[in-house]
Amino acid sequence: MITLLQQGLLLIHLALFQLVGPIPAELGVHNGALAPCPSAAHCARVDWSVADPVAALQRLATAVAATPRTTVVERGDRYLHATASSRLFGFVDDLELYADPDHGIVQARSVSRLGDSDLGVNGRRLTALQDVLRG
Repeated sequence: MITLLQQGLLLIHLALFQLVGPIPAELGVHNGALAPCPSAAHCARVDWSVADPVAALQRLATAVAATPRTTVVERGDRYLHATASSRLFGFVDDLELYADPDHGIVQARSVSRLGDSDLGVNGRRLTALQDVLRG
């Protein structure tokens, strides 16, 4: 049985040493699309219909860069990859956005690197970005 002291030390350890996890191999655009979600429990993916996908991506990129605990890792004319860390333990999620002018959409994907469940964080992240597009 874990004592209260052991639980406290574990929490401190987790807080000090962020839970980064390995970079997912499926990141990026493959055959004109972002990867599907491996599990809805820790990943969210949507396509947003927009008049100008490249302009929409630029608008989203500005919002992503201004988001606390979020770092833009790669940014091009049609693709953005960022990482977002949770406030308490530093769990890292990967956020990808892809502007697809041929289909008039922006593809969005947010996935947790570690764990079996994200408690809805990735879906809420994409909803907040969708609000940026509507705003």
